[in-house]
This record gives sequence, C-alpha cells and structure tokens, in this order.
Amino acid sequence: MENLKYNADGTVELSAKMESMLAGITAEARAATEELVEIAGLSAGDIFVVGCSTSEVIGNQIGKASVLPVAQAVFDGIYVVLRSHGIYIAAQCCEHLNRAIITEAECARAYRLDPVCVRPAPKAGGSFATVTYNTMEHPVALESIRGHAGMDIGGTLIGMHLKEVAVPVRLKTARIGEARIICARTRPKYIGGPRAIYE
Repeated sequence: MENLKYNADGTVELSAKMESMLAGITAEARAATEELVEIAGLSAGDIFVVGCSTSEVIGNQIGKASVLPVAQAVFDGIYVVLRSHGIYIAAQCCEHLNRAIITEAECARAYRLDPVCVRPAPKAGGSFATVTYNTMEHPVALESIRGHAGMDIGGTLIGMHLKEVAVPVRLKTARIGEARIICARTRPKYIGGPRAIYE
C-alpha cells in the first residue's frame, strides 16, 4: 500500500489509487460476509462477530497502523450484508479494551446483556470498533457475547465471543486486503452416548 498522507486535521488524504484500493476491500468484505452467512445458515436475530486489524489489511503488523478509512471500507462491505438479513454485528475491540464488543442496544436487550461504559477510539478499541460505534444508531459496549458465526480479519482472536461449538469455515475469499481471514460457524453440542440419535 502507498504511504499514507495526512491532512491538517489528522484525517487520511485519499488518493485515487487509495480510493480504488478501499473499494476493493469493501467488495472483498462483502463477498466474504455473504458466503459465511450462507454457509453458517444465519437468520434474522443471529449474532455475527467481527474482529478486524486494519493494520493487517494494509500489510502491516497488527496494532501498528490503525487506519479509519480502511476500517470504514471493511465495515461498509460487512454491514450492508448483515443489515439486509437482520443479523446483528458484534465488533470486537482490541486488547486495550479487553476485547470488548460493540453492538446495537437492541441486540443487548434481545439477549439480556448488560452494557458497560466505554467508547472505542483508534488507539483504545481499534479503528473497526470505532467505525462501528460511530455508525450505529444506538451503540453499546459489552464485555462479552456469544455469537453464532464470526470473521477474524488479520488474527484478532475472536474465539472468546463465539458460542460452542465453533466449526472452522474456509471461504473462497481468503483475504481482505492483505489480511488473512479465518471464519467459523457454530453448532449445538452433541450429547448422549452410543444410543443417541443426531439429526
């Protein structure tokens, strides 16, 4: 990726080349999300966990180059798909907020989860969680959640926020930008002994 240039107000100056790159990132995020939603069999009211390192998306080391426009590009690709299916997004913050979750207040109410008081920022929560918080109508932060499926963009370790049992899913879209993505769906536990019957 080209070197970033910043405006006087601290925002990133977007060249034509970078705008084209961001459009590609959005398209990759959308394709990956559509595929995972279908494979996981998600439906309205389910929870889709996303962890995203914008540093990794642009080819840097996680935590070293958080970029809001890149986060916005990824978010735009994912959120449009989830909203069209009525699925809740749960954006994982970085380790500086103990990997808290940002989601809609409606989701917290539906699953009877207690919000906590924090607002993510690029250096304390991460760019993706910040964009999610700033875009939602009624965002809340949660300490944890139990998602039905998830997408880890760049090695952010989302497993702590997935329901049991997590099942790895390999997608046709293997990367978003330069970041590898690892996805999972979940299924109910199998219980019983040798006489148990599973559908």
